[in-house]
Amino acid sequence: MRKVTAGLFHSVDGVVQDPFKFQFDSFDEELGKGLTKMINTVDTVVLGRVSYQEWAGYWPNATQDDDFAAFINPVEKFVASRTLSEPLEWQNSQLISGSLEDFITDLKNRDGGEIAVCGSISVVRQLLFAGILDELTLMTHPVVAGSGRRLFEDGDPQNRLVLEDQYATSKGNVVSTYSLRKD
Repeated sequence: MRKVTAGLFHSVDGVVQDPFKFQFDSFDEELGKGLTKMINTVDTVVLGRVSYQEWAGYWPNATQDDDFAAFINPVEKFVASRTLSEPLEWQNSQLISGSLEDFITDLKNRDGGEIAVCGSISVVRQLLFAGILDELTLMTHPVVAGSGRRLFEDGDPQNRLVLEDQYATSKGNVVSTYSLRKD
Protein backbone atom coordinates (compact mmCIF):
# COMPACT_ATOMS: atom_id res chain seq x y z
CA MET A 1 0.00 0.00 0.00
CA ARG A 2 1.27 3.45 -0.91
CA LYS A 3 1.89 6.06 1.77
CA VAL A 4 0.09 9.43 1.77
CA THR A 5 2.23 12.25 3.15
CA ALA A 6 1.91 15.98 3.65
CA GLY A 7 4.54 18.57 4.43
CA LEU A 8 3.69 22.10 5.47
CA PHE A 9 5.78 25.13 6.30
CA HIS A 10 4.65 26.32 9.72
CA SER A 11 5.29 29.29 12.00
CA VAL A 12 5.80 28.92 15.74
CA ASP A 13 2.26 30.27 16.28
CA GLY A 14 0.82 27.64 13.95
CA VAL A 15 0.27 29.58 10.71
CA VAL A 16 0.57 27.49 7.53
CA GLN A 17 -1.00 29.92 5.05
CA ASP A 18 1.28 31.86 2.68
CA PRO A 19 4.62 30.67 4.13
CA PHE A 20 6.49 32.81 1.60
CA LYS A 21 5.56 35.74 3.84
CA PHE A 22 7.54 34.40 6.80
CA GLN A 23 10.06 31.79 5.66
CA PHE A 24 12.33 33.81 3.36
CA ASP A 25 15.07 34.58 5.90
CA SER A 26 15.11 31.16 7.58
CA PHE A 27 15.02 28.81 4.61
CA ASP A 28 18.43 27.15 4.68
CA GLU A 29 20.47 24.48 2.92
CA GLU A 30 19.53 21.74 5.40
CA LEU A 31 15.82 22.43 4.88
CA GLY A 32 16.36 22.32 1.12
CA LYS A 33 18.15 18.98 1.38
CA GLY A 34 15.35 17.59 3.54
CA LEU A 35 12.76 18.66 0.98
CA THR A 36 14.77 17.08 -1.83
CA LYS A 37 14.94 13.83 0.13
CA MET A 38 11.15 13.96 0.64
CA ILE A 39 10.31 14.53 -3.03
CA ASN A 40 12.62 11.76 -4.21
CA THR A 41 10.10 9.17 -2.95
CA VAL A 42 7.01 10.87 -4.44
CA ASP A 43 5.48 10.10 -7.83
CA THR A 44 1.98 11.50 -7.29
CA VAL A 45 0.92 14.90 -5.93
CA VAL A 46 -2.49 15.96 -4.62
CA LEU A 47 -3.41 19.65 -4.60
CA GLY A 48 -6.46 21.63 -3.58
CA ARG A 49 -7.89 24.26 -5.92
CA VAL A 50 -6.17 27.27 -4.34
CA SER A 51 -2.71 25.66 -4.31
CA TYR A 52 -3.24 24.35 -7.83
CA GLN A 53 -4.15 27.78 -9.18
CA GLU A 54 -1.25 29.50 -7.40
CA TRP A 55 1.30 26.89 -8.42
CA ALA A 56 0.03 26.45 -12.00
CA GLY A 57 0.57 30.17 -12.46
CA TYR A 58 4.18 29.97 -11.25
CA TRP A 59 5.92 26.60 -11.57
CA PRO A 60 5.48 25.93 -15.32
CA ASN A 61 7.44 29.14 -15.97
CA ALA A 62 10.13 28.51 -13.34
CA THR A 63 13.56 27.48 -14.49
CA GLN A 64 14.00 23.73 -14.71
CA ASP A 65 17.34 24.21 -12.92
CA ASP A 66 15.23 24.60 -9.79
CA ASP A 67 14.96 21.16 -8.16
CA PHE A 68 11.32 21.66 -7.19
CA ALA A 69 10.32 22.88 -10.66
CA ALA A 70 12.02 19.84 -12.19
CA PHE A 71 9.96 17.66 -9.83
CA ILE A 72 6.54 19.36 -9.76
CA ASN A 73 6.05 20.10 -13.46
CA PRO A 74 6.22 16.53 -14.85
CA VAL A 75 4.85 14.66 -11.81
CA GLU A 76 1.30 13.24 -11.89
CA LYS A 77 -1.00 15.75 -10.17
CA PHE A 78 -4.57 15.26 -8.93
CA VAL A 79 -6.62 18.32 -8.01
CA ALA A 80 -9.47 18.45 -5.49
CA SER A 81 -11.91 21.11 -6.66
CA ARG A 82 -15.64 21.63 -7.00
CA THR A 83 -15.24 24.68 -9.24
CA LEU A 84 -12.48 23.88 -11.75
CA SER A 85 -13.25 21.91 -14.89
CA GLU A 86 -11.27 19.74 -17.29
CA PRO A 87 -9.03 20.08 -19.09
CA LEU A 88 -6.57 21.50 -16.60
CA GLU A 89 -3.79 23.47 -18.27
CA TRP A 90 -0.79 22.43 -16.16
CA GLN A 91 0.82 19.31 -17.57
CA ASN A 92 -0.08 15.96 -15.99
CA SER A 93 -2.92 17.50 -13.95
CA GLN A 94 -6.41 16.11 -13.65
CA LEU A 95 -9.40 16.68 -11.43
CA ILE A 96 -10.39 14.23 -8.74
CA SER A 97 -13.87 12.96 -9.47
CA GLY A 98 -16.20 11.98 -6.65
CA SER A 99 -15.23 11.83 -3.00
CA LEU A 100 -11.69 12.95 -2.12
CA GLU A 101 -11.45 10.31 0.60
CA ASP A 102 -12.58 7.47 -1.70
CA PHE A 103 -10.27 8.66 -4.49
CA ILE A 104 -7.19 8.82 -2.25
CA THR A 105 -8.01 5.46 -0.63
CA ASP A 106 -8.21 3.91 -4.11
CA LEU A 107 -4.97 5.65 -5.14
CA LYS A 108 -3.21 4.24 -2.05
CA ASN A 109 -4.10 0.73 -3.23
CA ARG A 110 -2.51 1.20 -6.67
CA ASP A 111 1.14 0.54 -7.45
CA GLY A 112 3.53 3.46 -7.20
CA GLY A 113 5.57 5.66 -4.91
CA GLU A 114 4.42 8.01 -2.22
CA ILE A 115 1.47 10.33 -2.67
CA ALA A 116 2.23 13.82 -1.38
CA VAL A 117 -0.36 16.45 -0.52
CA CYS A 118 1.38 19.74 -1.31
CA GLY A 119 0.16 22.95 0.30
CA SER A 120 -3.61 22.55 0.29
CA ILE A 121 -4.54 23.08 3.94
CA SER A 122 -8.14 21.90 3.48
CA VAL A 123 -7.05 18.67 1.77
CA VAL A 124 -4.48 17.94 4.49
CA ARG A 125 -7.09 18.53 7.19
CA GLN A 126 -9.70 16.34 5.49
CA LEU A 127 -7.30 13.43 4.96
CA LEU A 128 -5.80 13.74 8.45
CA PHE A 129 -9.15 13.72 10.24
CA ALA A 130 -10.41 10.86 8.01
CA GLY A 131 -7.39 8.77 9.04
CA ILE A 132 -6.11 8.52 5.45
CA LEU A 133 -2.99 10.66 5.84
CA ASP A 134 -0.10 8.44 6.93
CA GLU A 135 2.56 11.05 7.65
CA LEU A 136 2.58 14.77 8.42
CA THR A 137 5.77 16.81 8.35
CA LEU A 138 5.71 20.29 9.86
CA MET A 139 8.66 22.51 8.98
CA THR A 140 8.47 25.10 11.75
CA HIS A 141 10.25 28.37 11.06
CA PRO A 142 11.47 30.43 14.02
CA VAL A 143 8.95 33.21 13.51
CA VAL A 144 5.61 34.34 14.87
CA ALA A 145 3.53 35.02 11.75
CA GLY A 146 0.79 36.75 13.72
CA SER A 147 -2.07 36.03 11.35
CA GLY A 148 -3.12 33.57 8.71
CA ARG A 149 -4.80 30.22 8.48
CA ARG A 150 -3.67 27.55 10.88
CA LEU A 151 -3.69 23.81 10.30
CA PHE A 152 -5.60 23.12 13.50
CA GLU A 153 -8.69 24.99 14.64
CA ASP A 154 -10.82 25.15 17.78
CA GLY A 155 -13.30 22.30 17.76
CA ASP A 156 -11.18 19.91 15.67
CA PRO A 157 -11.50 16.25 16.63
CA GLN A 158 -8.77 15.01 18.92
CA ASN A 159 -6.04 13.00 17.19
CA ARG A 160 -2.93 11.42 18.60
CA LEU A 161 0.20 11.63 16.50
CA VAL A 162 3.47 9.74 16.91
CA LEU A 163 6.72 11.66 16.47
CA GLU A 164 8.75 9.64 13.96
CA ASP A 165 11.65 12.03 13.31
CA GLN A 166 12.77 15.52 14.27
CA TYR A 167 15.76 17.70 13.57
CA ALA A 168 16.73 21.35 13.74
CA THR A 169 18.58 23.25 11.03
CA SER A 170 21.32 25.85 11.44
CA LYS A 171 18.83 28.72 11.01
CA GLY A 172 16.53 27.36 13.70
CA ASN A 173 13.91 25.54 11.63
CA VAL A 174 12.54 22.46 13.36
CA VAL A 175 11.39 19.67 11.06
CA SER A 176 9.02 17.26 12.82
CA THR A 177 7.55 14.23 11.11
CA TYR A 178 4.53 12.56 12.64
CA SER A 179 2.57 9.44 11.79
CA LEU A 180 -1.09 9.04 12.60
CA ARG A 181 -1.60 6.87 15.64
CA LYS A 182 -3.75 3.92 14.57
CA ASP A 183 -5.40 2.42 17.67
